[in-house]
Amino acid sequence: MSKSRVTLLGLLISALFFSQPAMAQNGSALDKRVISKVDKLVDKELSYLFDLYKYLHANPELSYHEVNTAKRIARELRTLGFQVTEGVGGHGIVAILKNGDGPTVMVRTDLDALPVQEQTGLPYASKVRTKDDQGNEVYVMHACGHDMHMTSFVGTARVLSQLKDYWRGTLMMIGQPAEERGGGARAMLADGLFERFPRPNFALALHVSASLPAGTIGYREGYALANVDAVDITIRGAGGHGAYPHRTKDPIVLAAQTILALQTIVSREIAPIEPAVVTVGSIHGGTKHNIIPDEAHLQLTLRSYSDEVRNHTIEAIKRITRGLAMAAGVPEDRMPIVTVADEYTPATYNDPELTLRLAAVLKQSLGEGNVIHTEPVMGGEDFGRYGRVEPRIPICIFWLGTVDPAKIEESKKTGKPLPSLHSSLFAPVPEPSIRTGVKAMATSVLELLKK
Repeated sequence: MSKSRVTLLGLLISALFFSQPAMAQNGSALDKRVISKVDKLVDKELSYLFDLYKYLHANPELSYHEVNTAKRIARELRTLGFQVTEGVGGHGIVAILKNGDGPTVMVRTDLDALPVQEQTGLPYASKVRTKDDQGNEVYVMHACGHDMHMTSFVGTARVLSQLKDYWRGTLMMIGQPAEERGGGARAMLADGLFERFPRPNFALALHVSASLPAGTIGYREGYALANVDAVDITIRGAGGHGAYPHRTKDPIVLAAQTILALQTIVSREIAPIEPAVVTVGSIHGGTKHNIIPDEAHLQLTLRSYSDEVRNHTIEAIKRITRGLAMAAGVPEDRMPIVTVADEYTPATYNDPELTLRLAAVLKQSLGEGNVIHTEPVMGGEDFGRYGRVEPRIPICIFWLGTVDPAKIEESKKTGKPLPSLHSSLFAPVPEPSIRTGVKAMATSVLELLKK
């Protein structure tokens, strides 16, 4: 081949290469025209979505009671052409939009709120009061941002339903009840989520962050959120008069010894490189100054990532509480009772390949500086259950920044902490949080279902 032909061929190859969109770090990229269309559609939908957000924020419902919330989300999806099934695993909803052959992508939002009295002072603040499962009258608030999750969820559906020329496959959108109680994902799976409906190739979710600035997305591959267990311990003894402690088996003293001994589980039984938390959050016992009670009660929260650490921690609690009771001379029929609550939340493991693929596309869509690599946290989220069903489904949950950047800077200067998730003062900035949430999720789905 002559030199002139080689040069010409090289120029043609270069022209073809450089005319393509800039490739993401894993070799994947969305067409810039698609990103531009998403931007325009989000702009068009923003007013509607803000109104929806205010409605959801002002009308929260407790876990397992998401009746009106589920109906509203179902109605939103049904009007967009989704085939909607209600009542899955309680008040869960499943909405299917088929658009030719291709993968199935599941997008999940949670629906429930918390028994918190809102103190944000917002014009659309919740004033809802209701009865909880124990019959207590409580206030209700979306103090964990599920209203923002639902708004981004509906916005994603509205955008993708208008972009069907740019993706192929099945979009499966689920509204999940009872995330705050750790039982919603399990209930939906038990009700045949992956048998009655298409089994997804990928599952996605987002969660608000109370520390990232609005307009940003945070991501973490691998373990992102922890196993969460609630443990109740009843320390039993033999009560009596406070003036004659030698005639009793004092459960208050034994509870104090137990609390201190439990701290050695993390410090002396778990490998230093393995994350674990054993926190005693509550201790109750006794009724009067001079009465030694028969019982004392402890409430614990346990956090871990691996199942091995979780199981070891639970067994260690049982061993230590029993051993201390035996050392105190407590009879066999008064041994401590250790109860692990059924509302267990498993660790969330973000599939590394999927997470890094989406992070690359989000950087392309939102800008490099707006996509932040974050540290794993010891909070819990039952979204992780969807990735533990065999055969394993790659899942990814990412963080949605919701905090006014000026408030973050003020917090850094003054040292005054920002309101956390579950705080009565937590109030996401609607714009650009809604815009970023919709754009991030819609872009992620388009990446996975692109032609």
